Amino acid sequence: MRKSDKKIENNLRQSLTQVCELALEQVVGFEWITHLVNYDKFPQSLRIVCVFNTNAELSVAIANKQDDFLIGLIQQELAKVPIKISDLNSRVSFDTEEKCSKQDEGNWSRRLQVH
Repeated sequence: MRKSDKKIENNLRQSLTQVCELALEQVVGFEWITHLVNYDKFPQSLRIVCVFNTNAELSVAIANKQDDFLIGLIQQELAKVPIKISDLNSRVSFDTEEKCSKQDEGNWSRRLQVH
């Protein structure tokens, strides 16, 4: 990893940690957030995954526009470092612990490869 890649990674990690802390307080069912990136193709390769506990909690969150809230929060935090991502909506996906348990036997490593 190049020095510039490490700086971007640190900025991403700090920003998404802040998003996680705020979301844990404000979004029912939210559990954690992660990102996937190929630094040779950054920022086009960036993918962010927001994980909820259950499918029902994710459905309620989407019905209450909490998905939009999370995307806005991610954009706000990334802008502080500054990392500008065009069309962030297409780079953020939502998943659940429940789906991972049923479909991938709880193996997040395998599951995140398809995100």
